Amino acid sequence: MPPKTKTHSKWTCQQCGFVSTKSYGKCPECGEWNTMVEALVTAADEKKSSLASLAPHSTPQKISDVVTEGFARIPVPMPELARVLGGGIVPGSLVLIGGEPGIGKSTLLLQMAATLAQTAPVLYVSGEESVQQMKMRAERLALKPDALYLLTETNLDEIIGNLERLNPKLVVIDSIQTVYLEELTSAAGSISQVRESAARLMHAAKETNVAIFLVGHVTKAGAIAGPRVLEHIVDTVLYLEGERFHAYRLLRSVKNRFGATSEVGVFEMTQEGMIEVDNPSAAFLAERAPGSSGSAIAVTMEGTRPLLVEIQALTNSTAFAYPRRAANGFDMGRLLLLTAVLQQRVGLKLGAQDVFVNVVGGLKITEPAADLTVALAIASSFRNQPVAEDLVVIGEVGLSGELRTVAQAQRRLIEAARLGFKRALVPQALVRMKDKPDGIELIGARSLAQAMEVALVK
Repeated sequence: MPPKTKTHSKWTCQQCGFVSTKSYGKCPECGEWNTMVEALVTAADEKKSSLASLAPHSTPQKISDVVTEGFARIPVPMPELARVLGGGIVPGSLVLIGGEPGIGKSTLLLQMAATLAQTAPVLYVSGEESVQQMKMRAERLALKPDALYLLTETNLDEIIGNLERLNPKLVVIDSIQTVYLEELTSAAGSISQVRESAARLMHAAKETNVAIFLVGHVTKAGAIAGPRVLEHIVDTVLYLEGERFHAYRLLRSVKNRFGATSEVGVFEMTQEGMIEVDNPSAAFLAERAPGSSGSAIAVTMEGTRPLLVEIQALTNSTAFAYPRRAANGFDMGRLLLLTAVLQQRVGLKLGAQDVFVNVVGGLKITEPAADLTVALAIASSFRNQPVAEDLVVIGEVGLSGELRTVAQAQRRLIEAARLGFKRALVPQALVRMKDKPDGIELIGARSLAQAMEVALVK
């Protein structure tokens, strides 16, 4: 009879990876509540360290002796996706893409895999769908790749074995939370399984020079589920954002070792799959109602790309003791700030008014460059005076009601002129800017009160 193996409990935070011999309601390391999960471990488990066993055995090389010939990016015939990746897929890279359920992660990756499979073998591994379900989805999207291989497997050793035998150009694993390593006693999706599986895949990608894409589930807070170390292991982290009931999706890069961060690709979810939006600004403004009050056009920056977006506001006499403030796609704290400035510095009597702000198209604006646009939309609704149709608005609003300059103003103005806007309301300091773009007149204002006199149609 084999000797009994002694086990003991360890509590691990599913958010940051903090390990303790006792449970906490609140993690002492990251401060998150109810993230400590119990796991039974043995002495043999504690001695295991797959990360250490995967340490590369190499010797230092002079940078001048390193050969980079033949190490070119894999071209992706999807310009919006290639933009976010930095120009293409780097061989041997490990890319993590996260997003809410149903947002379109699997659809986008299946389209990418099918496109690349027209010239070289691509392996798509799913731990959540059968090969018949994946085939049905491909047929619904009218995808007919010649060399796309489907695999339903959750054992990571089997997945890596198939990878080495097939030697594909690209591997997609959907999702990292479903795969597991047999030598670990914890369940699939636990912090140890996710961390060790990602490390094993990173090693496989570097050894075989095959690019690997991982799909990651997200938590209720919107972060990728699993330890934060997962995002440190991979080379690139992408988030697919958007409202499930809106058509547009934003693919945002928050980490990229081979390109610029904060890049954004714009897609539209249709019955044919994820369709790239070549001119997102025109799409966001397509349904704007001309001459309506409470509407103004902002020029926001998503990475290095300027986007024109309509911001709507509505004010209404409140029926309650305390007026409501609600924002969709705009920071609630800044809305409260702008409402206070409009009341105290401009004299709008908003104390008995409900104020609602909406960013059209499902976008989320976090930068202060849209402050002036939001403030003018609120004032337009309150006074029932529309903002001039040929006017775009750029500027940050200070607590004294003054207007402050914003970054990358020239890029914003060039995009506005390209879409046919003739005038731009900007802080006074930007009127003296060098290299003013052609085809658009700059109207300066020093304060929010002056901006309202210019923007609102009498």
